[in-house]
Amino acid sequence: MNTGLQLYNTLTRKKELFEPLNAPHVGMYVCGPTVYSDVHLGNCRTFISFDLIFRYLKYSGYKVRYVRNITDAGHLEGDRDEGDDKFAKRAKLEQLEPMEIVQKYTLGFHDVLRMFNTLPPSIEPTATGHIIEQIEMIKEIMNNGYAYEANGTIYFDVEKYSKTYNYTILTNRNLEDMLANTRELGGQDEKRGRLDFALWIKAKPETLMRWASPWGEGFPGWHIECSAMSAKYLGAEFDIHGGGMDLAATHHTNEIAQSEACSHKQPAKYWMHTNMLTVNGTRMSKSAGNGFLPEQLFTGDHDLLEKGFSPMTVKFFMLQAHYRSTLDFSNEALDASEKGFKRLMNALSLLDKLSPSESSDFEIDPIAEHCVKAMNDDFNSPVVIAELFEASRIINTVHDGKGKISVVELDKLKKLMQDFVYDIFGLKDEESANIELNSVLDMVIDLRKTAKENKDYATSDKIRLGLQSMGIQLKDSKDGTTWNKA
Repeated sequence: MNTGLQLYNTLTRKKELFEPLNAPHVGMYVCGPTVYSDVHLGNCRTFISFDLIFRYLKYSGYKVRYVRNITDAGHLEGDRDEGDDKFAKRAKLEQLEPMEIVQKYTLGFHDVLRMFNTLPPSIEPTATGHIIEQIEMIKEIMNNGYAYEANGTIYFDVEKYSKTYNYTILTNRNLEDMLANTRELGGQDEKRGRLDFALWIKAKPETLMRWASPWGEGFPGWHIECSAMSAKYLGAEFDIHGGGMDLAATHHTNEIAQSEACSHKQPAKYWMHTNMLTVNGTRMSKSAGNGFLPEQLFTGDHDLLEKGFSPMTVKFFMLQAHYRSTLDFSNEALDASEKGFKRLMNALSLLDKLSPSESSDFEIDPIAEHCVKAMNDDFNSPVVIAELFEASRIINTVHDGKGKISVVELDKLKKLMQDFVYDIFGLKDEESANIELNSVLDMVIDLRKTAKENKDYATSDKIRLGLQSMGIQLKDSKDGTTWNKA
């Protein structure tokens, strides 16, 4: 089991040796998406980064329980305690029920992550599926004296909590400055302090998503869900809590406060955060007009994109930057990643064609050791990629007859590439996948043609409708049958 892993802990603002609370078991919680709209690239970067971390921890011999939630209630616009509910607003816009919105965008989220070839988490709990746990946690926080009721809404008392605990431990901000810079918000007259936040929000007459509670009908605040679900599935104390850096200042700060106020324990030993995305040096955002969705990146359907880039190219591009560094999107950078990814895949396609010799001009162990050393250094994927290109150079050199490799070293080379390219990075050869898909579809279309010739229209229609349900549209013409992805 890997005992040399160092990771950067936001809580202590330094790299630390990773020592799980109950090795070889590791508990990891990552804040998932709010499923009221299409998942954006910033989210994708976070989930791709923690997929890498999940994969490497498993590769290192740990037994990982990876929990990533779905926020399907309680997240108000502007991440505040009052205002429009994101789900209700989108439901009204699309003339659907709120839970139809949840279902639609949850499926879309899973589809996108499947295209990026990420592993599913061990558990994917939803906020609406854990209302009871959230209510019980709020009751405990109130019993401990750190929350109060005001007109059916329950607020967390930050000032009282701060007398015992460090509210700004995660960000190291100055509490007095935070109080001075906090704007007057709606509902402020109900709060005892400006930094107090809602644990439970009283439902308005028009609120669609509401649940019964000891304080009347309402819905949970955004922050409480993660505290309740992480405690349920990982315990009051667990190893890693992750998310985007934008969550640290408020959401994760409030999670720590809620958890400590409930159990008197710091919930996670290590807090990890991914950095933001920029486009041509400017922060990516909808308001700036430079925010594009994964599908737009794949198709090139955006004014800032010269063409589309495949999911694996985008994933490779993300892995070429360290998860804690800013990732800048540009056509030039994506083009370079596309060329690099193809170069890597082309080398891999030659691996099984290499003929071993009795002697070897190359040693693979140093490359493998450098890869492990880089991953142990806070999951430094860019350094690993540089080493994989060195391995690719060896493959090309041997293939071109300009170098020799022994059976032993060739086996090590194959293991290296399997371990890091496929198992840890989760990359895959899209060209081979497309060739296989084309071959299978050609066979299925031929079976349908035979069925039609035999007047077996039931089978013919079954094949057409079956493919259609998988997003593949058939088009018949006098020249034959063609297909495209619907």
